[in-house]
Amino acid sequence: MTERSPDILCIGSVLWDVIGRTASHMRIGSDVPGRIHRLPGGVAMNIAMTLVRFGLRPALLSALGRDAEGDELTAEAARMGMVVDHLYRSDDLPTDIYMAIEGANGLIAAIADAHSLEQAGDKILRPLGDGRLGSAQAPWGGLVALDGNLTTELLTQIATSDLFARADLRVAPASPGKAERLLALMGHPTATLYVNLEEAGLLCHASFDSSEAAARALVARGAHRALVTDGGRAATVATTDAVITQAPPEVLVTRVTGAGDTFMAAHIASEAEGMDPAAALARALTAAATYVSGDNPL
Repeated sequence: MTERSPDILCIGSVLWDVIGRTASHMRIGSDVPGRIHRLPGGVAMNIAMTLVRFGLRPALLSALGRDAEGDELTAEAARMGMVVDHLYRSDDLPTDIYMAIEGANGLIAAIADAHSLEQAGDKILRPLGDGRLGSAQAPWGGLVALDGNLTTELLTQIATSDLFARADLRVAPASPGKAERLLALMGHPTATLYVNLEEAGLLCHASFDSSEAAARALVARGAHRALVTDGGRAATVATTDAVITQAPPEVLVTRVTGAGDTFMAAHIASEAEGMDPAAALARALTAAATYVSGDNPL
């Protein structure tokens, strides 16, 4: 690729995914045949991979170990077209890893060993303050995708930092268990929250029967903008001025890990191309539906 500035910064988890998939329904204790794959993953990486497919050039800000796994992951990200110059490489911390089991009845179980990212803390943000990507006097003024694998302390720091004063923040939880970390960014004037129905409920300490109700509640609670998905049911984008709800295409689901990240990245890319809110939501829903069906999201 020709040298140019990144189109977007992807800040958060960059790791190896180890995913076991089977066509069988599973329950606790199931032992079934299937396939096991290792591939680049993590919320920030999943978003970046989809952004690349939409023609954008993302830069990764994350923590990787100076180990064989980290070297291989860095090389793979560069090969795909991402900017890897700003990754924090640690001599003491190993490269993170995520392991999941998926059956015909969905995600069965997952474990995220993302301790290195949490321990690295604000070291991953150094390029935003030392002039490589910006500084306090001239902060980064473009798109930023954040994920909830960052600690609450770091997300709180980002919410008030001059380094992000001009950024267009796009924020997603890493999982329902980490959704409440996003409360730190609830009142940020540019932050868009991308959550599913369960995560919206956790943020609002309530239960919702539709994405529209959840999105409206998030905005009422202080979110600048909220996008709420609900699996195969309708998704909603809401601001204080407008609410748009659309149903995704009906498809046969063959995989689930990474679907939310694909939706978020497709929506970001669509808006970067100048699409209006309804068209951007429709394109993102189509990309996510195509992804879970097992096809290329483009």
